[in-house]
Amino acid sequence: MTRNIFTYTLMLLLIVLSTSIKAQEIERPQPKLWLGVSGAVNYNMYTGTTQTLNSTLKAPAAFHEGFGLTPYGSFLIEYRPTQVFGFMLNIGYDNRGGSFDEVMSPCDCPENLHTTLSYASIEPAIRITPFGSGLYLYIGGAYSYNINKSFTYTFEVDPDSQYDAVQGEFSNINQNVISGFAGIGYDIPLSSKTSANQVSLSPFISYHPYFGQHPRSVESWSLSTARAGIAIKFGKTQPLPVKEPVPVAAIVPVVIPEVEFSVISPENIPVERRVRETFPLRNYIFFDLGSTEIPERYVLLKKSEVADFKETQLEVFVPKSLSGRSDRGMTAYYNILNILGDRMNENPSSQIELVGSSENTQQEGRLMAESVKKYLVDVFGIAPSRITTTGNTRPEIPSEQWGGTKELVDLRQDDRRVSIKSTSPELLMEFQTGEDVPLRPVVINAIQEAPLDSYVTFNVDNSDEAFSSWKLEVTDNDGVVQHFGPYEQEQISIPGKEILGERAEGNYKFDMIGTTKNGETVKKQTQKKLVLWTPPDNEQGMRYSVIFEFNDSESIKMYEKYLSEVVTPKIPKNAKVIVHGYTDAIGDPVNNKSLSLARANNVKEIIATELARKGRSDVKFEVHGFGEDENVAPFGNKLPEERFYNRTVIIDIVPN
Repeated sequence: MTRNIFTYTLMLLLIVLSTSIKAQEIERPQPKLWLGVSGAVNYNMYTGTTQTLNSTLKAPAAFHEGFGLTPYGSFLIEYRPTQVFGFMLNIGYDNRGGSFDEVMSPCDCPENLHTTLSYASIEPAIRITPFGSGLYLYIGGAYSYNINKSFTYTFEVDPDSQYDAVQGEFSNINQNVISGFAGIGYDIPLSSKTSANQVSLSPFISYHPYFGQHPRSVESWSLSTARAGIAIKFGKTQPLPVKEPVPVAAIVPVVIPEVEFSVISPENIPVERRVRETFPLRNYIFFDLGSTEIPERYVLLKKSEVADFKETQLEVFVPKSLSGRSDRGMTAYYNILNILGDRMNENPSSQIELVGSSENTQQEGRLMAESVKKYLVDVFGIAPSRITTTGNTRPEIPSEQWGGTKELVDLRQDDRRVSIKSTSPELLMEFQTGEDVPLRPVVINAIQEAPLDSYVTFNVDNSDEAFSSWKLEVTDNDGVVQHFGPYEQEQISIPGKEILGERAEGNYKFDMIGTTKNGETVKKQTQKKLVLWTPPDNEQGMRYSVIFEFNDSESIKMYEKYLSEVVTPKIPKNAKVIVHGYTDAIGDPVNNKSLSLARANNVKEIIATELARKGRSDVKFEVHGFGEDENVAPFGNKLPEERFYNRTVIIDIVPN
């Protein structure tokens, strides 16, 4: 162990030496081929046992440990195709001689053994220069051919007597030895950096462990070696051209685009509003990947509970866990199988087709459809003849498109579903016919907290060009500061209640703090008065939704008659209609924001056109496109049903 410390110390010293030299990006010629010579000292360490030296001499006591300092010399070749990786080859003389520790024979007589064991060696190695400087590492193998196996043995019976040493050669010497080694070195340039002829001086150390290094085919003598030396290397390449000094370019000041900061706040911020929501039913049941059973997140009744189920009291039958932002809406959707069973019982002539779509096989899709059929038959008592099932590998309107490469897990989860198809009008949306028509919506009466017209909107025009991000500091009359952000989009909305807290009203200072792309700070300020307001009990808003498929034009075409003949007639005189569009989180956020606004404008135009046709100009419109903004999205994006419901335009009708 103490001898190994010497090896480790040498390695540590070379590492410290190399890292203490200040790294400089000095451009100099880099020859690929180098030739040179090296000289080193071997520190040989003996372990194991040797006692029978040859056929004529066996020592009375066995020798175990020893060491020796011996020379090593080589001719070397290096090939460096890149600045990081290269190859090395040393062909040289490798002396592994040394003296064993003195041992005492049974007669308490000292015994000594010295050897001049040596080899001709060939040592190929891989060279790695990890830091692009002079420091390099290398690892390789060695083939050694024995050229000297002599020894000198002494045995002293009487310390006062003189005995001649016995000289001989070891028997059973392995003529060929194959072993390995690892080392570290540092190239120190000696020539000018512009010269084509490059010379470097390279101190190095290496360690040759005992693996494979057993000099003899008998007994257990093994040796390991630490080698420290220096090499001189010569390489030739093309000289570097002398570069003219590059003139320093004039510093051009960075021009920060002008930004406009504005705050849009409703005159009165409603705390909450009673709302009668006509909630669309997505006619899909989504299945977990790898399963053909109806997921537990859907509300599955027992047969004894069917008589108590009412479509108007869905809050009684709540899912085990709600994952979206709108518990009310997801409660309605997760009761879709119960709503369907209840409607089919009320309309005995109605029929449905269940089409299962699995990314694996049509048979698996059919099994998914059969799971839904079994539930309707076993729990609601629907006659099996009223339900047909088929299986496909892709739905008719798939989320995953051919050639797509992004967000494939979410898209495939969206496509693993059972579609409910019917031509029975009593099951379907008003004014619609055909097997691809959505199911009739459900009506929900609820309290809507923080309605959209309670939001305070902050606009920072040109923020995408001027800033890497921006944030808000909102200060009230008492100097209390609230922090919001950071944001990257130009427009964000925050519920007024979130700013006011328990206050009924207050004057606020709004500071927009933007960070430019080169790290500078830009600050804009404005002030607003915010006032909370509770609508009267007799005021009830209405909400309708349009759900979009990937095929936007077909979705709008399907809903056009519904918007014109169902929604528009419900708008009271002098009402405000807030149309706000959303998307799921799949796709590019910028494109999603544009898409949501385009969808919202399409819906608004249909309603506005119908109002104009009836000679009405009393309705005020607000149109918003929020894209996938998670701060205002109606649902989450973890589950496929949430993503499908986020592909929506919501119409809020607010009485005057």
